[in-house]
Amino acid sequence: MTRILVVDDDPHLLRALTITLSARGYTTATATDVRGALDAASAAPPDLAVVDLGLPGMDGIAVIESLRGWSSAPIIVLSARHDETAKINALDVGADDYITKPFGMGELLARIRAALRRAVPADDQPVVSTAAFTVDLAAKRVTTSAGETRLTPTEWHLLEILVRHPGRLITQRQLLQEVWGPRYETETNYLRVHLANLRRKLEPVPSRPRYLITEPGIGYRFAPDPPAEE
Repeated sequence: MTRILVVDDDPHLLRALTITLSARGYTTATATDVRGALDAASAAPPDLAVVDLGLPGMDGIAVIESLRGWSSAPIIVLSARHDETAKINALDVGADDYITKPFGMGELLARIRAALRRAVPADDQPVVSTAAFTVDLAAKRVTTSAGETRLTPTEWHLLEILVRHPGRLITQRQLLQEVWGPRYETETNYLRVHLANLRRKLEPVPSRPRYLITEPGIGYRFAPDPPAEE
């Protein structure tokens, strides 16, 4: 069954959405804030998410950004914000559609069906494990045998990009543009410093990296553990 994550702090709307979606044959998970949404998504990755922007504490944008760190599932935004800037911001960070409150339940269901038809099945993997460390992409957490490892936001961003593309060479230019922006395309020293810090925190032997590999003069790649022999 298709699993839909619904994130909204209005208990009446949350209940109405849950009843309506369940009646249409969808499995639902619900949350009323950002932390609850990320925990629910990590526990059972959704096939689609419906996210309200006006959540208590952190904005719903944080849910979209976190999901997009590891999931390709469609995201439909619900919001009482009518200004164009809010819509553009939500779409730019990864939302697929935007519905302004109040809305008709029939319209939302139609948009859900359309988004699911367009969705490309993907092997989303919120947790990536190696023999040396585990990366929880949904919770933005890294653990080793010694426990949780604290990363700086920049270190996390670099690691997330590499881990999301196992075995793939990511060029220096791609990493610099993604993490620091287009004006930093030639600042390769930034990469050397932060990758050295990541290896010091995660690699069993930092001077001989096993997982965070440098392709000299080109870029970096994440080398996952080989599959276990049967």
